[in-house]
Amino acid sequence: MKYSETTYEDYCALCLEIWEHNKRYYVDNNPIITDVEFDHLYKRLEKIEQEHPDWILSTSPTQRVGEVLTAGFQSIVHKTPMLSLENVYSQEEIIDYINRMHKLTERPELIFSCELKMDGVAVTVCYEKGKFVRALTRGDGRKGDDVTNNVRTLASMPLQLISENLPDLLEIRGEIFMTREIFEKLNASRTESEEQLWANPRNAAAGTLKLLDPKEVARRELSVVFYAIAEESSVNPQTQYEALRLLSALGLPTLELTARCENFEEIWDFAEKVRETRPKLPYNIDGVVIKIDERRIAKKLGNTAKNPRWAVAYKFAAEQAITRITAITVQVGRTGTLTPVAELEPVFLAGSTISRATLHNSDEIDRKDIRVGDSVYIEKGGDVIPKVVKVILEKRPSNSERWKMPEKCPMCGTPVAKIPGEVAVRCPNNVGCVEQVIRRIAHFVSKGAMDIDTMGEKVIRKLVEKSFVSRPSDIYRLTANEIAQLEGFKEKSIQNLLTSVEKSKNVPLDRFIMALGIPHVGKGTAEDLARKAGSIEKLASMNEEALTLIEGIGGIVAQSIAHFFSNDSNRQEVQWLLEGGVKPHTSDVSIIEGHAFNGKSFVLTGALQDYTRTEAANLIKVRGGRVSEAVSKKTDFLLVGDDPGSKLEKAKTLGVTILTEPEFTSAL
Repeated sequence: MKYSETTYEDYCALCLEIWEHNKRYYVDNNPIITDVEFDHLYKRLEKIEQEHPDWILSTSPTQRVGEVLTAGFQSIVHKTPMLSLENVYSQEEIIDYINRMHKLTERPELIFSCELKMDGVAVTVCYEKGKFVRALTRGDGRKGDDVTNNVRTLASMPLQLISENLPDLLEIRGEIFMTREIFEKLNASRTESEEQLWANPRNAAAGTLKLLDPKEVARRELSVVFYAIAEESSVNPQTQYEALRLLSALGLPTLELTARCENFEEIWDFAEKVRETRPKLPYNIDGVVIKIDERRIAKKLGNTAKNPRWAVAYKFAAEQAITRITAITVQVGRTGTLTPVAELEPVFLAGSTISRATLHNSDEIDRKDIRVGDSVYIEKGGDVIPKVVKVILEKRPSNSERWKMPEKCPMCGTPVAKIPGEVAVRCPNNVGCVEQVIRRIAHFVSKGAMDIDTMGEKVIRKLVEKSFVSRPSDIYRLTANEIAQLEGFKEKSIQNLLTSVEKSKNVPLDRFIMALGIPHVGKGTAEDLARKAGSIEKLASMNEEALTLIEGIGGIVAQSIAHFFSNDSNRQEVQWLLEGGVKPHTSDVSIIEGHAFNGKSFVLTGALQDYTRTEAANLIKVRGGRVSEAVSKKTDFLLVGDDPGSKLEKAKTLGVTILTEPEFTSAL
């Protein structure tokens, strides 16, 4: 069908109509047309733009995701600094804040605006005459990263505001977050591929926002909500309450639960209502924000060096629950590592039912003296990942016994081994332990490796059980007849799997190296090896001495790589993969020139709050830095998160510069 009779005005009107339906769907939660009808409008728009590419508006609903990758992020100075809020944790501290406000304003009566404290990533967004033009992260408060290309991919983010009276300039503050449903779905995918899990949705949202590929950002399905109008805007509502109403009227997503309170009792009632509602919310919050409602008074109170004087955040304490450990089971990973897991009497905690919690290793169990039958406090680390906090000794059964790591692999019965100097206990039966085979193949097909997205753990188990796959190279010899023998596979799903396998053959060299599962070789090391070697054949021929000459490769890692490629079966497997059509290739990485990280060596330790390890490493690399697995004399910086391991002590001994996460973020 041709749209030759469609005028440019018709096209613009259609864009506005689709944005109106977007608002009704994402903001008002009150759509007036069906999904099918919306899809029809969207496809009509796409066809018009195909025939009239010169008409395409930057604010068209089709223009969320661009084709060009972002080469790092430009830092831009905020017109008004984005400060963080002072935290309070008790009734007494809230009362102190209220009394302080009365004293500073010399007013016996004040109205306070109370809102949810979203657990996400703060952003400032700018609209010019209703058109979305820029989005910045908070950064260090003075300047932030330009994440415009990524923010425009958010489905709930209007690129064009719908209103009769659009302000010339609207600068608004908001929070980008990931819902629990999306977070759990993404972490489930990471579990299947044995990738490091995100600690919580906030980490996942922050890491996603810093990805260099807007298409990948779009796939992560982030959301946004707005809660303030910046001073530099051309609109100036008198109160915070009016500001929220204006944002909503313009079609912007705003906070669900708000209240205007006159005293502590009303504020506390609102906080308790939020606390009760919290588990039912589809996203994470960690408290309540309390603000002076009248914007003129707030502006007069001003800011300290770090915080606005007129607002505080009342943060809820971490939620804990008591349950009982019914058993301690052991999982076997791809390298044979045995990991103990606490099986719990199911207990409801922070919005979900918890029945399992990782115990990490036998040293952790010994340190906390955790036993089967113990009653324990559990907590969600970062409000998400369950962990055993403490044993309730007075409830311990009289016949309890210390738990010991099994002497034989629970999957194949092979006697386990403990390598000197390592915490891990391993099953040495690399070939015959079916669980290791499954985990290795799951690692091979994972997103950070070959990225065969239709081959999850359940499919891999079926393929291994049928003896169709016993090593990664077998994947490239799979036939449609073999896949058809798997339960649940029909013509379309068979074709989808074969297409994913075929697509994976064209793979960057660093991801191919990562997929091989060489001990001690993580993503950063794989990138260093790919950059230096240039081909898998060259890497396989390098001896231990040559490997140690590569910047960032230490002796233990070099020994592991050389040992891997000296093994005939490993070399044969690589050859079979190449013969199966896998074509590893090198790829260029855009580097931000002249950055302070250029040429510097980093090691990461502990749990980061705003980034996953991979995302932090990528930020370092696009700034010219290198990321290594182990601390050595060559290490320039150690980036430290929560609960750092032995790397911190070694770094201190060697005089390595220690960077906290806020210091790292400020230096980006």
